[in-house]
Formats: sequence, C-alpha cells, structure tokens
Amino acid sequence: VEVVESGGGLVQAGGSLRLSCAASGTTFSISAMGWYRQSPGKQRELVARLTTGGGTTDYAESVKGRFTVSKDTDNSTLFLQMNSLEPDDTAVYSCYLDPTSGPRMWGQGTLVTVSS
Repeated sequence: VEVVESGGGLVQAGGSLRLSCAASGTTFSISAMGWYRQSPGKQRELVARLTTGGGTTDYAESVKGRFTVSKDTDNSTLFLQMNSLEPDDTAVYSCYLDPTSGPRMWGQGTLVTVSS
C-alpha cells in the first residue's frame, strides 16, 4: 500500500493550490481521510478531514471558508483545495487514511510555501 501526495509548491499570498493524496495497492475500505500540516516551531495541526460514509467534513478555524476537502467516488484519492493562501499557511501538508480495519496510513508530506 502506498499513499502519495502531490500538488505542493510555491505560491504568492492570495493564490491557490490543490493538493492530492492517492492511495494505491489497497482493496480495503476507508472510513475517514484528512490532512494535517506542520511548520517549524508550531504544533502539528489538523487542517481538514472527512468521513467516507456520511461525507461529514471538519476544518480548522484558521482555514474555514478558504480550504475545501473532497474525495473521489471510490475513496482512493483525497483532495485539498486551498484558496486565498496566506504566509501562515506555509507548512508540510500530510494526508492520512483510516481503514475500517487496521492502522492509519500516512503520506510522505508535500511542502506548501506561501510568499508575502
């Protein structure tokens, strides 16, 4: 099983990026998926998450109204649309997948840098 993120990069403040998180090599069910981020000197922060069954979403207060989490129909790819980016959004973003049975799976992380 491999979880791979993509879409990070350098963007100016006010710009947008879309992160993707693709799971391959798995046939088991996923119950929840989400994104964390961490920047130097700060605690890791849960940015957004969703449940695959009911489609419930949750967001950190700092990104509400700017970020949108979504997935594809077979729960193999998770997305994070990030709009109106701010320098404080600069961080390594990591996705996770929670199988219905088994440990949480993590991606390797992708760096997002927002310049002022």
